[in-house]
Amino acid sequence: MKNCKVGVIQATPALFDIKKCVDIVIDWIQRGAEAGCELLLFPESFIPCYPRGLTFEAIVGRRTDKGRAMWLDYWQNSVEVDSPELARIQQAIRQAGLFVALSITEREPIGGTLYCTLLYFGKDGALLGKHRKLKPTGLERYIWGESDGSTLVTFATELGRIGGLICWENYMPLARTALYQKGIEIYLAPTADARDSWQATMQHIALEGRCFVLASNQFVRKSDYPERYQGDLQDEPDIMSRGGSVIISPMGEILAGPLWDQEGLLTAEVDASVLAKSKLDFDCVGHYSRNDVFQLTVVNQPPTQSTTS
Repeated sequence: MKNCKVGVIQATPALFDIKKCVDIVIDWIQRGAEAGCELLLFPESFIPCYPRGLTFEAIVGRRTDKGRAMWLDYWQNSVEVDSPELARIQQAIRQAGLFVALSITEREPIGGTLYCTLLYFGKDGALLGKHRKLKPTGLERYIWGESDGSTLVTFATELGRIGGLICWENYMPLARTALYQKGIEIYLAPTADARDSWQATMQHIALEGRCFVLASNQFVRKSDYPERYQGDLQDEPDIMSRGGSVIISPMGEILAGPLWDQEGLLTAEVDASVLAKSKLDFDCVGHYSRNDVFQLTVVNQPPTQSTTS
């Protein structure tokens, strides 16, 4: 791992509009490059949005035409990995020359299932790989499919070992441990959780995994939704997601944020020596582990991947 500058983006997507979302992503990539960042993290499902507050008229035992139309709108604005929209983003990354982790709602071209996905791009714009959310929460299961262990990945890059989990996957101890076993050093946590309590979870992961934690959330107001959905949001507050993005050191120290109630770019200098020093008294997969007592086997677990891009 080397010393580097990392960035966490807290921004508002163009909800239900894939083309405008791509424009926003490219703009933030350029801002991150201008700020000197070598790694950028976007919030959960930044394209086309995290559809907070919408029910898709999910009723046990019954679906409605209105709900299917809402689903179609979301589906049509979701992203296929091999698409012109993603190619535009890859070109912007290549020009900026930095690593990018972008969470999207991914549309599977065969069958059409949607997944909540975290894409990893090298600084040459190449897609290094992806992680699909293992367990969508609550009504998320109605719109997103579940993945398997085959996308529980980390990447050995020139910045360090990078990986992550999406939103409430971070409450899954065994999923976290699977990443710790891979020697994760920069832990990415795109989320839609804007509660104050999320900060405690991020600090805990930094201390537990002895890793740098980058958490990114959207800032969204009810007025940001298209007019066609305003009637479905009558009971929602004006600010529907306050944000709370943050960067934390392996010792639990807050390096930047949390950022509330606005868009912005948080940056921090990552000091590799802090990560090494933090493991003097605790390494949950090293000298503080008890492999004679505990063993974790992850189905379909891929090997740690390396890249120099």
